[in-house]
Amino acid sequence: MIARLAREEMIDSTEVQICHTISRCVRRAFLCGKDPVSGESYEHRRQWIRDRLEFLAGAFGIDCLTYAIMSNHIHLVLRSRPDVVAGWSDEEVARRWLRLFPVRRQKDGSAAEPQDAEIATIVNQADVLAERRRRLSDISWWMRCTTEHIARQANREDRCTGHFWEGRYKCQLLLDEASLLACAAYVDLNPVRAAMAETPEESTFTGARDRIDDLPGKKRAGRSRLRRRERSRPGPKSGWLAPVEANESSDPVGPDACGSGRRASRKGFLPLSLGEYLELLDWTGRQVRGDKRGRIPSHLSPILQRIGLDAPDWCELVKEFGRTFKRVAGTSEHLAEEACRRGQSWVQAPGNPLTVAS
Repeated sequence: MIARLAREEMIDSTEVQICHTISRCVRRAFLCGKDPVSGESYEHRRQWIRDRLEFLAGAFGIDCLTYAIMSNHIHLVLRSRPDVVAGWSDEEVARRWLRLFPVRRQKDGSAAEPQDAEIATIVNQADVLAERRRRLSDISWWMRCTTEHIARQANREDRCTGHFWEGRYKCQLLLDEASLLACAAYVDLNPVRAAMAETPEESTFTGARDRIDDLPGKKRAGRSRLRRRERSRPGPKSGWLAPVEANESSDPVGPDACGSGRRASRKGFLPLSLGEYLELLDWTGRQVRGDKRGRIPSHLSPILQRIGLDAPDWCELVKEFGRTFKRVAGTSEHLAEEACRRGQSWVQAPGNPLTVAS
């Protein structure tokens, strides 16, 4: 039996890599949702998690491509950006680290603005500075900063101690464009698959919903508290997420760091526009629900042809992505290459429909 690679051997923090991560709660009472025994609602915790993710997107050199906050677990699709972090000055690295792990806090518990002496303490120690720089593009550190923070908040609210999460997060390495598109759709459609919503726009706390809310002319219904939150936000609701469209012919070469401070870079991640992606999600969601099936629109067919799938295979892949792929996802050719890199004869992916399109 071949031993499974350690997480640090699978994910290389010095390379740009894309991962799908899942963190699951161990409590009988949900991470979010309503406890049917006590009747207590934990829905407000969804906003805790989303706020935390948005904060981390502005501190780490990691792009959040999409996310979904479910009743007892969280899905994230993350892209490490060590190339972006390499372009930060030593002072910028120290300042960002101190936002995550402040030396001092204000009365409300938020991080105090780093002082020059605190920044200098990190900058003047070359080995410490190098390690902090590496960690700022490390997906494991992003996940640690997510789960520890939420666990402390939840334990404080529940007036208890102990484990809040089910061990370490689960991670799938996404090797190619086909697996990334399928995984993004799988994550954004999780509320539809779980019968929590009928359409992507009716889902809440997903990357797709954030992007839909930013569309021109979109009506934003909600309570006054939510409207005040929208007014206080420094930019678009989805401004902390990576753009959807990646255009190799027009996008700048290199890291393309983002200057807004809300995300690491301006790089997209899919070879299709936001409109095409949302339309593909809407059509796929209707097939997944099974109540409004129909032929795929002709202008969307080339997207699936590019990854070598027909419409039925695509829908089945999105429904069963979590079962089809374990620790690595990609075409059969890329999985074979990854197996060789690991020194294994194969990588588990039962019924993998992905192949390199001719």
